[in-house]
Amino acid sequence: MSSQVTYKINEIFESIQGEGAHTGIPSIFVRLQGCPVGCAWCDTKHTWEIKDELLVSTGTLMQKQQESEHWAAMTAEDILTLFKDHGYTAKKVILTGGEPCMYDLRPVSALLIANGYSVAIETSGTFEVLTHPDTWVTVSPKVEMKGGYEILTSALERADEIKHPVAMEKHIEELDALLARIKDKPQPLVYLQPISQQRRATELAVSTCIARNWRLSLQTHKFIGIE
Repeated sequence: MSSQVTYKINEIFESIQGEGAHTGIPSIFVRLQGCPVGCAWCDTKHTWEIKDELLVSTGTLMQKQQESEHWAAMTAEDILTLFKDHGYTAKKVILTGGEPCMYDLRPVSALLIANGYSVAIETSGTFEVLTHPDTWVTVSPKVEMKGGYEILTSALERADEIKHPVAMEKHIEELDALLARIKDKPQPLVYLQPISQQRRATELAVSTCIARNWRLSLQTHKFIGIE
């Protein structure tokens, strides 16, 4: 099945996970192209549109030195081969975007897991999560964004971790409403992540985490200046 699915890839690189439950773990990031959600504070807006004229070869993609809208078409086998060719040593793979759940991620996640990798997805929760059962799923809910997409209950119920961006009290209220939709299963880990490290957002996230016994997620990769 894997050879029948082609993924539009914006970039692949090896670094350290900077957010959420797996902060500090060496990881290979596979960033997929395409996202219609439209988050105002998105820091990867170059992944939103899929322009046919910006299709490039995998070799060209891996040589680009800065963020761009260019993308390469790759199968699951292509991705696994690239890891080996580039000598990546991390054993965790993060499928991110863009919005990775626009794609059927079962082929790539199954192949990677079969080859000894652990796989995690970072998604907005606005698309059905199609992935291997052993995949770690992080839902970072994007509520009432410009694209008009609703958060799916099925995505919330599949989440191992909910990493919620916050800047004001209404974001906490939105999260409470989302968590109330998870029925008949244990609640996932809950992380609050201050939007853009704003001081007010950080203070709100810290105080709420203490009051609710939730967890704080900081974008540590930005603090230490890595990708």
